[in-house]
Amino acid sequence: MADEATRRRPTLDEVAERAGVSRTAASRVLNNAPHVSRDKRDAVQRAIRELGYVPNPTARALATRQAGAVALIVSGDDPAIFADPFFGQVVAGAATVLEETDLHLMVCLATSARGQLRVQQLLRTRAVDGVMLMALREKDPLTRLALDAGVPAVFGGRPLGEDVPSFVDVDNVGGARAATEHLIALGRTRIAMITGPPDTDVARSRLRGYREALSLAGLTPYGEEAGDFTERGGITAMDSLLARIPDVDAVFAANDNMAVGALRPLRRAGRVVPSDVAVVGFDDLPVAEVSDPPLTTIHQPIQALGREMTRMLLALMGGENPSPLILPTRLVRREST
Repeated sequence: MADEATRRRPTLDEVAERAGVSRTAASRVLNNAPHVSRDKRDAVQRAIRELGYVPNPTARALATRQAGAVALIVSGDDPAIFADPFFGQVVAGAATVLEETDLHLMVCLATSARGQLRVQQLLRTRAVDGVMLMALREKDPLTRLALDAGVPAVFGGRPLGEDVPSFVDVDNVGGARAATEHLIALGRTRIAMITGPPDTDVARSRLRGYREALSLAGLTPYGEEAGDFTERGGITAMDSLLARIPDVDAVFAANDNMAVGALRPLRRAGRVVPSDVAVVGFDDLPVAEVSDPPLTTIHQPIQALGREMTRMLLALMGGENPSPLILPTRLVRREST
């Protein structure tokens, strides 16, 4: 009888099934881990009582090994990327949420082979309890590394070519459409765009919004030039546009850095902003307020992006299955239009 009782000892999977939660959530409740909702915790504890579940002490000791850290992994190999206020605000948003926990935040750059190897080792050794990934390119190996590692992972934006279950993004299409519609409403008809890198979802989505707004107004793109989301990239792209279409009367740039960069070639060419050429950016970074002239732009809630990515990651770590989240954008009118 004793042997049979041992064989019939309820398992953690049976506890999870009885409670209606994932095995991970049941394990976290059992080990008194944070980031589990009260309802799930109550359901698991009730199932433990009903089934008479007794945890294996060795398995429990292994399960309670936690790194106590999460990582924000940015697909890039230039440390100067963190001088960009965009990423600074994302980090600030993430840190705000993590202040309420015992988790530390690690920040990693990982585009070079060495950087990818470092991230791979980080994931393989479970040196972090979860990861957030940003600035991913099409076919970026980091995407597959994160998905295959079995570590809770949240994506900032949707990586091209991968169907990821957990991501936080902003309404890039709607924001770009609003920016272009604003230029159209001003009577501009020769509207060009400085796009972002074509192998990113954010750039393609903003290009799509621009084209949709023009199409609905019966207009066609007057010129499109790819940039790289930097101020220098905006300068180069605007120089190219002016060489091809010197009579352009409006420019929508896919981010504020490039929009500010575009102002310099326009000034050199004797084109006055906004009377000759209206300019709109995207992000609403601090530089948009102090540029000359101050920049009309699309506001996206950047700190909220960092906060919501972190909250989603904590939910995943707690055994929940949160839905993807799209944050709203809005037009901010300033003197550049």
